[in-house]
Amino acid sequence: MTLVVDFAGELIPVEHTPFVIGRNGDLVVDDNPFLHRTFLELSRQNDVWMLANRGELLTATASDAGGRLEAFLAPGAVLPIVFEETIIRFTAGPTTYELVLVLRGLMADAENPTTPSDTGSTTIGKVDLTRDQWLLILALAEPALRGEGRSGTTLPSSAEAARRLGWTNTKFTRKLDNVCQKLAAMSVRGLHGAPGQLASNRRARLVEYALAVRLVSPRDLRELDEADRSR
Repeated sequence: MTLVVDFAGELIPVEHTPFVIGRNGDLVVDDNPFLHRTFLELSRQNDVWMLANRGELLTATASDAGGRLEAFLAPGAVLPIVFEETIIRFTAGPTTYELVLVLRGLMADAENPTTPSDTGSTTIGKVDLTRDQWLLILALAEPALRGEGRSGTTLPSSAEAARRLGWTNTKFTRKLDNVCQKLAAMSVRGLHGAPGQLASNRRARLVEYALAVRLVSPRDLRELDEADRSR
């Protein structure tokens, strides 16, 4: 099997290992100072391609193209690449990035995808959201859904998203707390900080999860425009 990285429309064959992705390396994502110089690493072990997080602070999420499964790749974690297309998303500072790992020559059972449990994988199930909770996620994901720079998208601040919805900052924060608590109760990782660690990146993690599991899509953006017109 051969592996190709699709980043911002550029197809980059992985011709040697380890293949390093980050601020420096074989694939230079950006000069973003919040991004690790060496962040993600691709290697091959016994004919299986592996993705490792070599960073110290940043996390990444991996999902299949159909939105059936999502994996949370914390620092130090390693994930086998088992799908024909695996979508990788990560956030550094205010910017969220996306790239696609494309396996060629894959012979796999697409009906029964699996990944090791220690990667933080989550099988997708129904998420019961109120309309306000769904609109909140949609407002945060709007730039990514509009495709404003697939290689790097700036996440709206809470104040910007609140203005987009016509809400007060207090209402937005309360709704964000509620939706994060609901998803955390479903074992979605990264929406609350560990002891001694602030959950300052939860908006980005919420967007990564919503895109991975197809909670929102570009066709939903008209709902934001309609909500705006109705005010």
